[in-house]
Amino acid sequence: MRGEFVDVGGSRLYYYAAGTRGAGAPVVLIHGFPMTSRLWHDFVRDFAPGHRQIIVDLPGFGRSDPPSSARAGCGAHAAAIHALLDDLGVDQAFIVGHGLGGGVAQAFAVQWPTRVAGLALVSSAGFGVKPRRLARLARALGPLARHTPPALLAGLVHGSVRRGFADPHRAHLTLDTCLRHFTTTPGRDALAAHLAVMRHCDTAAWSRRLGELAVPAAVVWGADDPFYPVALGERLHQAIAGSSFTVIPGASHFVPEDQPDALRRALDPLLARAAL
Repeated sequence: MRGEFVDVGGSRLYYYAAGTRGAGAPVVLIHGFPMTSRLWHDFVRDFAPGHRQIIVDLPGFGRSDPPSSARAGCGAHAAAIHALLDDLGVDQAFIVGHGLGGGVAQAFAVQWPTRVAGLALVSSAGFGVKPRRLARLARALGPLARHTPPALLAGLVHGSVRRGFADPHRAHLTLDTCLRHFTTTPGRDALAAHLAVMRHCDTAAWSRRLGELAVPAAVVWGADDPFYPVALGERLHQAIAGSSFTVIPGASHFVPEDQPDALRRALDPLLARAAL
């Protein structure tokens, strides 16, 4: 889809808009590692009528410039989302995050709760839990990641995350698209930086503050997620008072790709609750 760039602290942040403007607050959709805004391409069809949808490439992913700091993590990414909403004149939005993007969503919500109309965490990072295979890859490569041939590094990440799709064919097509950017030398350096963030970034600090929130919230999980166990979803659900919890059969980690219709059904009540 055709999108636009905004300047965030001297770096370009890419986003595209979907849906129609209406009375409802906009919905911000945040992808996780190693995806891009492409993750939500099928999901946004027929989702949230009356709500503008803002789908973003996090710094260093897709078409967005790399973050200004080599140690940028969930907090820095959340600040970029905050700056984007300021630029767009959006006072309050539904924040939906998947995977690492769920950690970003938590960081946003606990820092700027008055900007949150509702919060949805989809097979999300949280409480310091990290995908074992990716964590091992990040530890094994360490600083060497920046000296690994770009195509090889992208291939290693591809092999580590493809189990997160219920459909192997879809995994191949989607990952090839999302990882293409990382097969260049600048892209390799950005990917190496993301792996370094995975080694050092701890989502526990944000998750521990979820009890401070008083907004409509939904936690949705893929029943077969190999990276973040359903038990983590239950823990996040228990941390947010009044939140709903839905486990989607037939979905692995990348729920928006595996079961977009079921995910829409799980999130529709969140929008309805906030409208009451």
